[in-house]
Amino acid sequence: MARASCCTRALVICALSVPLSAQWIHYPTEGVPKTATGAPNLKARAPRAANGKPDFSGMWTQKAKPIPCPAIIRGDDGECAEKDILPARMANFADGLPGGLPYQPWAAELVKKRVAQGGTDDPHSKCLPPNFPRAYALPHIEKFVQTPKLLVILDEFNASYRQIFTDNRPLPVDPQPAWNGYSTGRWEGDTLVVKGNGFRDDLWLDAIGDPLTDAAKLTERIRRPNFGTLEISVTVDDAKAYTRPWTVTLNLSIVLDTEMIDEICLENEKSMQHMPAK
Repeated sequence: MARASCCTRALVICALSVPLSAQWIHYPTEGVPKTATGAPNLKARAPRAANGKPDFSGMWTQKAKPIPCPAIIRGDDGECAEKDILPARMANFADGLPGGLPYQPWAAELVKKRVAQGGTDDPHSKCLPPNFPRAYALPHIEKFVQTPKLLVILDEFNASYRQIFTDNRPLPVDPQPAWNGYSTGRWEGDTLVVKGNGFRDDLWLDAIGDPLTDAAKLTERIRRPNFGTLEISVTVDDAKAYTRPWTVTLNLSIVLDTEMIDEICLENEKSMQHMPAK
């Protein structure tokens, strides 16, 4: 599968200039089921961990209906670099939600303002962390590492991480606000149900600026219906920004025969100078 990020693609090209024996970007993924023709069988049964639960371990990226590169991240010439096609939920996290998001009045006005400003205040465009749940919708690779009591999510973008504890600990009562909040999970059959709280008050869910506040409580339901797909249902309960809870479902696709590559946003960052307020 092609690497979606422009920055990552550039790094891959640079990496190919040295002997492939020194690289892991073409190293075969272990344990991939095959079809009769020898191709990866992405519809095969999901692997199981030692405790019998589905094993989410692997490298994943957003699978969703594509959109042309949004205007707010185009170059000076009005074109997207390398004709990028990006996930729809990168621009609008709630894409396809019937009736759209149920904004509180102040939140609706804030989104209008952010759109009019062309995304100049977007934390992601300023190389700040790819906060959860936004990270699921970005065209970056995330690596899931599953252990009996902890699911770790590593993000190529800025070498970021997230922890989901599955050791029965409660959520913190008065946590220090964090980009990814705090997450605990428990199994319901083959679904990992994750509760989250403790978010910062200034988070963006997408490029148009849909807000997530410190009042938010999130619930994820993570499934692996087959070898090649992770299905993640995210329910946002944020009474400060929205009049009712709302839910979207994202599908991530497995990424095979490669490894993570540094994508440090601030290294030679050139985006912000092309994003002045109009």
